[in-house]
Amino acid sequence: MPGDCPQTLDFLGHIFGEQLEMGLDYLQLLYSQPLVRLPILLFVSVERNTGKTTFLNFLKAIFAGNMTFNTNEDFHSQFNSDWAHKLIVGVDEALLDRREDSERIKNLSTTISYKSEAKGKDRQEIDFFAKFVLCSNNETCPIIVEKGETRYWVRKINPIEKKDTEMLDNLKKEIPQFLYLLLSRKLSTKKESRMWFKHDLLATDALRKIITHNRGKIENEMFNIISDLMQIQGADEYQFSVNNMLDMLKRNSAQAEAGHIRKILQDKWKLQPKAPTYYTAYIFGCNGEILSVPNQIARVYCISQKQLDEIMSEC
Repeated sequence: MPGDCPQTLDFLGHIFGEQLEMGLDYLQLLYSQPLVRLPILLFVSVERNTGKTTFLNFLKAIFAGNMTFNTNEDFHSQFNSDWAHKLIVGVDEALLDRREDSERIKNLSTTISYKSEAKGKDRQEIDFFAKFVLCSNNETCPIIVEKGETRYWVRKINPIEKKDTEMLDNLKKEIPQFLYLLLSRKLSTKKESRMWFKHDLLATDALRKIITHNRGKIENEMFNIISDLMQIQGADEYQFSVNNMLDMLKRNSAQAEAGHIRKILQDKWKLQPKAPTYYTAYIFGCNGEILSVPNQIARVYCISQKQLDEIMSEC
């Protein structure tokens, strides 16, 4: 019904922040065009009283039997008939840090059919259109997300300043007015990808944090070593060999192999070694000081500060 829904808009403003219009678009598409593919929505925060669970309960109040709650273990079970037909699958306290879990959810977010299976019954192929809304207290690795992934929309949620024990009840009272708003407003975005939203809009700092963590210890150590050396030297470019990097990693108590380093440099960072040449190697001394070792000869890799920034900001 027509009317105002100030508490709902205020709450959604807290959840979606500067992306409120996108958030309203997401909910509008969910309500009015349920077959449209939408990104996996992931809310993260190590802090309590953020409203993540309230958002899930608010969706449940709107969609009722067309939404269900899963646990992490539900994705490991072969029996899925209780959730395979739903529009929304919500997961509170999500921790799906096994690669098979992340791959399954990614594939489900874009598939058009799925095999539903109940205990004691034959599997049945069905149309699949579920959207996943996940909440987690783990900001660094609630699920495995790798560079280039375009199916996640991750938002860091801050605590609500003023705790309101009646918040969910107040939101429920405004549902008729809120649904009227969703049916009458004009979308602020248009379909620009298979998950509707343009990937640039989904590339949040919270998503980058997860991707950075999932790069692995060795890659992050390499990035930190190169970044520190360039900053201390005041240089815009850095040259090093694989053996040079191995030595610095060992001094930082990070065990690595030459093949692993080459794979990161060539496959992930897209760098190629130069022909054997003389160069000055820089290493960390026992007390953390930087030592220069001139007249070294090796096949060196060269990376600029701009390339380093682009590599670590990609998602």
